[in-house]
Amino acid sequence: MPGTRKLGRASDHRMAMLRGLVTYLLEHGRIETTVTRAKELRSLAEKMITIAKEPTLANKRRVLAFVTKEDVVKKLFDEIAPQYAGRPGGYTRIIRTGPRRGDAAEMCIIELVQEEKKAARRSRASARRNRGSRAERVKAAQAAEAAAEEAVEAIDE
Repeated sequence: MPGTRKLGRASDHRMAMLRGLVTYLLEHGRIETTVTRAKELRSLAEKMITIAKEPTLANKRRVLAFVTKEDVVKKLFDEIAPQYAGRPGGYTRIIRTGPRRGDAAEMCIIELVQEEKKAARRSRASARRNRGSRAERVKAAQAAEAAAEEAVEAIDE
């Protein structure tokens, strides 16, 4: 359940730390931190982006009450939130990077998801689904082979 981790800090210290992390994530797009902090940070950052998707004065004031830099709030409303206008949540990604040297705390990178990278990269399963039946592939291969032979003949002449 999000919002219940104490992270070894008093409540005011914990909220100040999380506000700083949210501000830094929105400013830079990615942060390296511990997994437990990232899980807490994810819910707060996604709430800020969801609020910013509707650019009203009241929503700007709500975000300004939490995010610590005004220029980050401007960036959130002008650049980040419109990027996720058609996405119903899931704006961040947590990638585990292994234990930290010194205390072996589990580290990760939390970053904002980029739409264009997702669209450019197709998974193997979707590539298999979209390649058509065997007969269609055989016809396409024969047509490509015939075209290659014609091109070779044209070069020879």
